Amino acid sequence: MKKTQRLDKILVHLGYGTRSEIKKLVRAGSIHVNGKTAGDSGMQVNPLMDEIRVRDETVYFREFIYIMLNKPQGVVSATEDLRDSTVIDLLDERYAAFNAFPVGRLDKDTEGLLLLTNDGKLAHMLLSPRRHVPKTYYAKVLGKVTDREAASFRQGVVLDDGYETMPAELRILSVQGGEQESFVSEIELTIAEGKFHQVKRMFQAVGMQVVFLKRISMGGLLLDDRLSPGEYRELTETEINMLKEWENGKRIEIQDDRP
Repeated sequence: MKKTQRLDKILVHLGYGTRSEIKKLVRAGSIHVNGKTAGDSGMQVNPLMDEIRVRDETVYFREFIYIMLNKPQGVVSATEDLRDSTVIDLLDERYAAFNAFPVGRLDKDTEGLLLLTNDGKLAHMLLSPRRHVPKTYYAKVLGKVTDREAASFRQGVVLDDGYETMPAELRILSVQGGEQESFVSEIELTIAEGKFHQVKRMFQAVGMQVVFLKRISMGGLLLDDRLSPGEYRELTETEINMLKEWENGKRIEIQDDRP
């Protein structure tokens, strides 16, 4: 990013109005830079160093935004949809000017961690099949999940289309039921790829059905347990830097030991 930019370009990017509207605000004396009334909407300013105020409101410039959303069930992971509400519809209007988009997708009936950003480079890197960025899910499964399934997942299972998955780590949290009552298992599953409906299809491959699915982490970024479904917050600088570490060739620790 250039050190200096046109004042009107910055304010348009942040949603303060069109260029003509910014020009009117300047004429009205409603915009100040470093305590002085701006005299030209095209003046060069450094958005990271100069103090910009519009109608006595301080402007906080960010080129990129990074939002952690606890996606609820019933909304789709898209920027727009003709039938359903999207994850973008959940954001406050102050984020509209940033044109954020979801990094990857969660099924409509799946909830949990979803990253929203306008940083295309980071998104591409996190979604690249070559990076093997780990994603961990909590699920409730109809069936008795045992060490046998855990061993199968570590080796990789064959999906309904013949694709053999990469090794995945299955952690059994609890198994309830028995005798006349159907078994229900609670598990955590970490995968290093993102095939369509992958978690559900992996359990289908071993004769079981996922009835609840929630993503709880991605690339080391943990879902904030203080966020209820539909709530969100911006990432901290530490969280952003942690995600960007994947650019340096970091890999998931699960080893692919298939022949």
